[in-house]
Amino acid sequence: MAGQTITVAQQKGGSGKTTVAVNLAVHLMAQGHSVAVLDTDPQGSLGRWFMTRLEATDGAPGLEFSTASAWGVGYECEKLRRTNDFVFIDTPPKADSDLRPALREADLVLVPVSASQLDLWATEAVLELVERTRKSALTVLNRARAGTRLSSEMVEGMQGLDAPVAETVLGNRVVFAEALGQGFGVQERQRSGRAASEIAALWSEIAGILGR
Repeated sequence: MAGQTITVAQQKGGSGKTTVAVNLAVHLMAQGHSVAVLDTDPQGSLGRWFMTRLEATDGAPGLEFSTASAWGVGYECEKLRRTNDFVFIDTPPKADSDLRPALREADLVLVPVSASQLDLWATEAVLELVERTRKSALTVLNRARAGTRLSSEMVEGMQGLDAPVAETVLGNRVVFAEALGQGFGVQERQRSGRAASEIAALWSEIAGILGR
């Protein structure tokens, strides 16, 4: 059985796409799944993380990594799906033709939305592209500060968009950045921490959508 693909997309930079993709991948790897990550963003943040991880784990990263430009996404993704349960695609911060190949490969498009009105506006353009490719999307509030009016307003605004909103909210936690910079996921740094619990809860929602 071929693996399933989750494409992480958002037009606005700084939304936390790479962080979300990395942590979901590490969470699944810890559950015993075979996982691959595919970097299609020219900035190469996912690739930097993987190379850091390669060094930190003495050459045993535990998951597969590949890169592809827009035209090669379909080929590379199909190859990775043959040998992995899940493939996560990290995409460029734009909503145009460069994003469409990654959307076409997706079993689900995950759209992180940072807690700002600018991110909410940017999400509309991404969801329009998702609709054109006839794929399912899930939005998730990211880098949120618990109990603030802004977070509540963001969730309300997201509910007005053309995609379901995850019940899980990912907090604005230092450990996400720290773990990423060291080549790890939060589960590998604070297994019982809130950040790891948030990632596990988000995956439970995604798994329900994918029928896993």
